[in-house]
Amino acid sequence: MAFAPSSTPSAPPGPSGDVHLPDTARDLVKILVAGPFGVGKTTLIGSVSEIRPLHTEEPISEASAPLDDLAGVRDKSTTTVAVDFGRISLPGGVVLYLFGTPGQERFRALWDDIAYGALGALVLVDSRRIDASFDVLGLVEESGLPYAVALNAFPDAPRHHTEEQLRAALDLAAGTPMVTCDARDSDSSVDALLALVQHLIELHAPEAR
Repeated sequence: MAFAPSSTPSAPPGPSGDVHLPDTARDLVKILVAGPFGVGKTTLIGSVSEIRPLHTEEPISEASAPLDDLAGVRDKSTTTVAVDFGRISLPGGVVLYLFGTPGQERFRALWDDIAYGALGALVLVDSRRIDASFDVLGLVEESGLPYAVALNAFPDAPRHHTEEQLRAALDLAAGTPMVTCDARDSDSSVDALLALVQHLIELHAPEAR
């Protein structure tokens, strides 16, 4: 597998004040956490990060309100304006650097810079607003990044769609992993990230051979 540069990004200290990598760290991997506005990217990174996550959340202003589609997320009062960052160590010495990308079209210019050096992406999807994910999925596919899809389980999300229907609605390739997660729950969010990591390992296995 090819990995992002090994320099440790600057980040705020965790609760213990320790920002250092664990001694077991072997492979450092940059991962994007992508998805439309209000899908839970900041929440997911915050739920799994072993250091205090860096957030660039700002209140939604009167100027930005007409640009941000609040349909289905009326209770949301803030938005990411640059990047979220967190870090999580996985078994086997793999350390994921998680970069949350803004979901609005007006932040598209940031995409290339944030995506540089990433090995893959976890795309969060709100099944109440499937069409809101199309632009982000298009960006990820255009960049050539392998990805997995995680359906964030909002309490009022519809439960009657089958996996086949959801995959068809998102136009996912047969080999693209799709899982359900609760971005508020650490274990659930880690499982979604592990699905992506396993997908990346499978894709890069032929290269290793």
